Amino acid sequence: MERLPVAIEIPYCDPLLAFSLFAEDPYSAFLDSPENKGRFAYIATEPTSIISACYASLDNSWPQLEAALADFKLAPDQSLPPFQTGMIGYFGYGLGRHLERLPAPQEAGDSLPEFTVGLYDVIAAFDTVERRGWVISSGYPETHEKLRRAVAEQRANKMIARIALAPATLPPPPAATALWEPELSRAHYESKVDQIIEYVRAGDIFQANLTQRFLCTKPDDLKPFDAYRRLRKESPAPYAAYLACGEGQFVLSASPEQFLCLNSDRTVHTQPIKGSRPRSMCLLEDKAFAEELLNSPKDYAENLMIVDLLRNDLARVCQVGSVEVPSLCQLESFADMHHLVSTVTGKLKADESALSLLQACFPGGSVSGAPKIRAMEIIHELEPARRGAYCGSIGWIGFDGAMETNIVIRTLIIDRGKVIAQAGSGIIADSDKAEEYEESISKAAALLRCLDPEGRSEL
Repeated sequence: MERLPVAIEIPYCDPLLAFSLFAEDPYSAFLDSPENKGRFAYIATEPTSIISACYASLDNSWPQLEAALADFKLAPDQSLPPFQTGMIGYFGYGLGRHLERLPAPQEAGDSLPEFTVGLYDVIAAFDTVERRGWVISSGYPETHEKLRRAVAEQRANKMIARIALAPATLPPPPAATALWEPELSRAHYESKVDQIIEYVRAGDIFQANLTQRFLCTKPDDLKPFDAYRRLRKESPAPYAAYLACGEGQFVLSASPEQFLCLNSDRTVHTQPIKGSRPRSMCLLEDKAFAEELLNSPKDYAENLMIVDLLRNDLARVCQVGSVEVPSLCQLESFADMHHLVSTVTGKLKADESALSLLQACFPGGSVSGAPKIRAMEIIHELEPARRGAYCGSIGWIGFDGAMETNIVIRTLIIDRGKVIAQAGSGIIADSDKAEEYEESISKAAALLRCLDPEGRSEL
């Protein structure tokens, strides 16, 4: 007999309002979807276990993740949202060093673990399109069927009672302001663009993604949930997330980019973003930006390179002949940016898993470059600090083997007494260094406004 989750339908409420009750819990997680493209939102708290590793560890962390999912399996319930308990967390960009021969991490960077994931046996799931909600529990790690269901029902009912107390509204987040300081001057960033262009012209790479950090002191009265609410308002995004990662450490993401989606039928879906233009309040200017992006040979070339890279990555773990590109360089407009988005699909081989798929494609090509390994070596050489969670992936892996993850961009990192924002751009042979700098500033703008709404920071 198949082992199925216990699911109890609850009255629908705004997932953000429901999560306000859990936001200050240790290791609470909110996978949010304020735009309909993502559709489903999930709340998790009180993990049965946490798995993490320091960036300085020499041990390969991937086997820990594989072991955590190996001893408990669920069958999917097709009537429920796709995630039905399992693993939630972030996989930092630096995990790529365990997959390929790459330089040791830089000393500079935040103090968050290289990755932090929790195993969650009970979650709340919301369908934001059909406006339905459920509390779902697996009873993990209990395996005796009668006892497992009893444990699952008890845990589900405990969460239901808590969600019933969700407020009808939330007051606006209180004001909290800070001044951002760029880690790199404009001249310094542009000189690094020049260096990448030289690498491209020398034949080392076709493209590399160069990023820069912006740092500020965390205001004493700033609550992470309030910062997330500001980010959500400034930049609503379909693959958003709020993760509490330990004392004083939070990852607040407004990512528009899906990384990998693995359905229960083993269909793989990825949507790389490459090519950007800012939005404008002026309709004519906004339309002009979108048309400029659609007609840009440079942006088309960037996107095509990453599509080819992902096709190759997926081919390592997907059935022969199953990898396809159903859409290429489609315009998608988000709250603060226009993007070119492509879709690559495949069918996972029978002997592969969600984690082996993640490893085959990690980190995402859109935030590294092509060829990926050499691009990552150049990124390590030119960027002065570890990327941490940024440019890694946030998401879930279910006990049923399904998975959905994002690319960690448009993200604020709260590291105890400081806040970090980061943004970048893809550099190719005909990149213009001034335009690349401006693109990185445009991408960071919504993040910076969360703590500097008046734009007082000198960038």
